Amino acid sequence: MATAIQIKICGVTTANDARACVELGADMIGFNFYPASPRYIEPAMVHRIVNALPARTCAVGVFVDTDTAEIRKLAKTAGVRCVQLHGQTPPESCNELAREFRVIRALSTDTQFEPEHTAAFPECDILIDAYHPELRGGTGQTCDWSAARAAMRYTRFLILSGGLDAQNVGRAIAAVTPHAVDVCSGIESAPGVKDHRALEQFISAVRAASPMTNASSFKS
Repeated sequence: MATAIQIKICGVTTANDARACVELGADMIGFNFYPASPRYIEPAMVHRIVNALPARTCAVGVFVDTDTAEIRKLAKTAGVRCVQLHGQTPPESCNELAREFRVIRALSTDTQFEPEHTAAFPECDILIDAYHPELRGGTGQTCDWSAARAAMRYTRFLILSGGLDAQNVGRAIAAVTPHAVDVCSGIESAPGVKDHRALEQFISAVRAASPMTNASSFKS
């Protein structure tokens, strides 16, 4: 039986934007704990935001090349039970963390990427993003959709990311058939500032492209 595609909104920096995401139907909300990011947010502030969200909302802490002890510490401070890992975090660390958290391992479709690489993370969900030599997410660039689709056979849950917006997400879903989609810069007026109208349009576009098109499927 087909299920609705889940929606992850990443780079949220305010309680107001988090509430808008939830009210419009987002399933996952990402908070960036990478200090070099323009979307960085203090874990203690995230804790206050998360406490006000519905229990069904999956709050995600986003990390880049952070050791497992620090990930545990910051995730506890923030009150998140899901961690998204970018950079060089090895499979062993990811699978170790998966005993305590829902883990999303982010991989980019660079020239070295092979779809079967995702099989090294059997205990993790996989997020496929665009490659950028300096940035870790939020680049506005699309990833290789054919490579992402090929990775589906090796993953239990695939999240498609990279340059998505209301205009192209329907084509992306048709090309990849992911379990979820992730958006960041495609719904922003500035880095870390969500445009609520663009957010609403994006979510509507995802719902229109979802295999579950019956309106009753989306009742809360």
